[in-house]
Amino acid sequence: MPIIINIDVMMARRKISAGELAEKIGITPANLSILKNNKARAVRFSTLEALCRALDCQPGDLLEYQSEP
Repeated sequence: MPIIINIDVMMARRKISAGELAEKIGITPANLSILKNNKARAVRFSTLEALCRALDCQPGDLLEYQSEP
């Protein structure tokens, strides 16, 4: 998949656990895990906004495009 999700990178930079982040943004730890592990097929803008607010970052810090070879 050419879209890479870097939530775990931002979590490490902000020193926040998955459980704490999930609680802050109002989703289950299981759903956060799906997002973190590139298993999600879609991301709601409201979830992306909540992630950016909680991690004090921009959407581009969380999402990366890599072209396929």
